[in-house]
Amino acid sequence: MATAHASSPGRINRRAFIGSSLAASMALMVRETPAAGSAAPAPAGYQLPHNPRTAAAMPTRNFGRTGYRVGIFSLGGQAAIEIEGNAGLSAGIVHRAIDLGVNYIDTARAYGRGISEQHLGPVIKERRKEVFLASKTGKRDRDGALQELEISLKTLQTDHLDLWQMHNVQRMEELDRIFAPDGAVHAFEQARAEGRVRFLGITGHFDPDVLMAGIKRYNYDTILMAVNAADRHYLSFIEHLLPACLERNLGIIGMKLATRGRLLSSWRPDAPEKQPERMRTNKPGTITMQESLYYNCTLPVSTNIVGVDTVAQLEENVRWAADFTPLSESQMRALEKRTLPIVRQALYFRRWDLGA
Repeated sequence: MATAHASSPGRINRRAFIGSSLAASMALMVRETPAAGSAAPAPAGYQLPHNPRTAAAMPTRNFGRTGYRVGIFSLGGQAAIEIEGNAGLSAGIVHRAIDLGVNYIDTARAYGRGISEQHLGPVIKERRKEVFLASKTGKRDRDGALQELEISLKTLQTDHLDLWQMHNVQRMEELDRIFAPDGAVHAFEQARAEGRVRFLGITGHFDPDVLMAGIKRYNYDTILMAVNAADRHYLSFIEHLLPACLERNLGIIGMKLATRGRLLSSWRPDAPEKQPERMRTNKPGTITMQESLYYNCTLPVSTNIVGVDTVAQLEENVRWAADFTPLSESQMRALEKRTLPIVRQALYFRRWDLGA
């Protein structure tokens, strides 16, 4: 299989350099005092949320320069939460997550075409001060983004987001649209100035070079990126984006840990005709959810968002987070090796139009 940014003797030296740099960055991330930075002044009356259970529930890390301490496991608003008809199950998952110490919840206007935010809203209304709430817009123009923000706030039953993010930025022309005179970046700045959002971020899983260009063009507070144990095999975000994010002291959120189950040894594929074409495979996964979580938590990221199907899955993930100790270099390389035969399904969300 062809790989982008393929390894060479120079790449090996770069990997060694990255490894030492990431270790140093991890030491800064896990220290108890918030990291210094240049986040914009807080709106009048804004206070960071606080879940009093988090510190005892799992390791916490600095969330970039925001001043927030986030648990290493966070709840994603997909899986059960984005499925229509799951209102009761979703509420049970979210309440239980907060009770277990989860202090960061991620969603997006696009998840379930608004269902995720709809299911989160009643719990957020009741427990807003306990969780750092993040959502996203896929609109690239100012007016469209502001309209989506209004809908998100109303649906989530809150008057502000702790973090608002540019959702799934894939190509350079999207960045050009975002930063146009009537682009979405102006909606972001207006919403922050008005106190409707506190921090600003960018997200993606398609091409690390596009996100690199994004963080060079704007002083975001956070980045949400897709990293898992297969990452280094193709268009690696770990090698080609993560170091720059650490240099900028961004709050870094990992996602796609299980790749909708396709990375996991417990998963079995449906018949090919029942699978979306871009995700089609006949191979089961090769590592466990605990191994996937521990791989990502060993990286110098602030937290990792995971969607769950049941309360039992949530409880299991939180238990693993509570017991986490960093993997050794050899353990990390071994997990990466085990994902090599399934790299296409483990990274189905990457850009695959490079002749690979």
